[in-house]
Amino acid sequence: MKTYLELIILLPLLGGIVNALLGGRLLPRRASEFLACAVIWGSFAATVAAALAYKAQTSVEIATWLSDFDFKAPLTLYLDPLSLSLCLMITFVCALIHTYAVGYMKEDPSYVRFFALLNLFVAAMLLLVLAENLPLLYLGWEGVGFCSYALIGFWYTDPKNATAGRKAFIVTRIGDTGLGIAVVWLFELLGTESIPHLNQMGHLLPTGIVTALGLLLLLAAMGKSAQVPLMVWLPDAMAGPTPVSAQIHAATMVTAGVYLLMRMFPLIGTSPTVVAAIAITGAVTAFYGASCAVVQRDLKRILAYSTISQIGYMMMGVGAGAITASTFHLLVHAFFKALLFLGAGCVITAMHHEQDIFRMGGLRRTLPGTFWPFLAGALCLAGVPLTGGFFSKDGILGAVWLKGGMLYGGLYVAGLITALITAFYTFRMVLIVFGGEIPLNPPFIKGEVKTLPRIMEWPLIPLALLGLFGGLLNLPEYLGNGFLHSFLAQPGGNEQALPHTTELLLQGVAAVVAVTGIVAAWLRYGGERRVKSLAKEQQPASGIAAFLLEGWRLDALYDLLIVRPYTRLSSFLWQKLDEGVVDDSLDRTAALFGRCGRWIGSRGQGRVSLSLLGMAVGAALTLFWLAWVVL
Repeated sequence: MKTYLELIILLPLLGGIVNALLGGRLLPRRASEFLACAVIWGSFAATVAAALAYKAQTSVEIATWLSDFDFKAPLTLYLDPLSLSLCLMITFVCALIHTYAVGYMKEDPSYVRFFALLNLFVAAMLLLVLAENLPLLYLGWEGVGFCSYALIGFWYTDPKNATAGRKAFIVTRIGDTGLGIAVVWLFELLGTESIPHLNQMGHLLPTGIVTALGLLLLLAAMGKSAQVPLMVWLPDAMAGPTPVSAQIHAATMVTAGVYLLMRMFPLIGTSPTVVAAIAITGAVTAFYGASCAVVQRDLKRILAYSTISQIGYMMMGVGAGAITASTFHLLVHAFFKALLFLGAGCVITAMHHEQDIFRMGGLRRTLPGTFWPFLAGALCLAGVPLTGGFFSKDGILGAVWLKGGMLYGGLYVAGLITALITAFYTFRMVLIVFGGEIPLNPPFIKGEVKTLPRIMEWPLIPLALLGLFGGLLNLPEYLGNGFLHSFLAQPGGNEQALPHTTELLLQGVAAVVAVTGIVAAWLRYGGERRVKSLAKEQQPASGIAAFLLEGWRLDALYDLLIVRPYTRLSSFLWQKLDEGVVDDSLDRTAALFGRCGRWIGSRGQGRVSLSLLGMAVGAALTLFWLAWVVL
């Protein structure tokens, strides 16, 4: 098992290092691309081998890392059902994304930097998931933060892309501060950084301390998983190449915050305040993301807001104590969201890098290899019955319903409303991009759709199958459950089962909601109504549409409350205090000494007698001062 766990992380790390050092100079392009893909597939193979050999939770110490007196944080990897499930998902989905990226980046001259960073991104996320102690988890946490910054701003010659990378880095650092404080505080309280030990010692802490620690970890999750109010970086993160978007949204960075809360739930879940805060954060974020996606015109931004919303569902599930349901939705969401992003990349490439959905149309005929898998992903995102997305989302809603009370009853209603909006905007996107005959405002000559490399289309097929049939792994209890039901069960979670009648009723309501949203989208954008609706929506947005298009104008709010005061304070300290007081006083003092020196120099005139007289006067004054001091 030790060898398997080492290979899971070392292979992507080795691929990134070799490409960074040798790629482009000593390795031809094909060898560099092959290496980048091979190490991820090799990591997946090692994960499968670890899964086959898995018998019970195990910790493997690789090497000594941090050790000072009582503080110890070795390089120890921890494998349990949660980390194993995520490793299988991460390695498989990222291997498909790497393979897809070979076709997507075939004309980009900076392919070496791209694949090196993409490999390092996977290695950092795997380290985060397999870490046995919090400092090691924090190392992986910051690793994915750096790689996301470098990949979001990959095309840094465009100022917008560079700004998007910096924005993601800065906003997520706010959450990282909370995690850093929690890591240090936990060691001071309990004398260990081992995650399994910390989860077992939570009962030793007062409820108030647990609440404070839980809120710090929630702050960390808000930043990394783009939850309200630290979600403003994710829509702008679409500036990076589409494979990067797929990897961030599906298999790596945004799931890290949810994973952190699930991993530490036995510790923080004992505080009612913390679990309620997590659930409320998730519900508000889910509604926020869905409402903003309804009016977006950029294909990738629609999917970005969709990710914000779906991560909100996962957070809501964690807040309801449904760790199994949240983990299941995380896994299924990774499959269909990677599918949707890769499909969007195919569309964007075929449309000569056009991302405005209002300049698309009729692509179901010209891109059938993209349309059918993309439709499968849309069905999962909309929660159409019998798809993997339906079962995973219904599991979370059922857990929230089971929690009961006014708070969780209200959150269940919010979840249903969000599901309705999700079905609507999902098929709004599908009908506009793939429906109709030709674009209303084509970005190219009619019929000139770019031919896609086959390597970009075949990774969509396994993702579509996993998204559609992933529900078979965790069927409801009345259908016999599934393998994941018992395998993913985590201590401290609310794993109670709904009565079969209640569960069937809730699933029926969810099915009606999904179908209603799809029908509403068809009534507005299907058939002959499509042209009229699109012509109306292409007018400049105003009112509520403009409010939603700008993400509830939270960027403007942050600019007003934080950026402008910071800029003005910086300007005052720089121009008024530093230059106006410090520098100016030094300059004036220097000028005064200069004038005095020039005045004295003008009195000298080079006469020896005057110089001797000056020396004598100086010596006399010195002797007088010494005598004064002695006496």
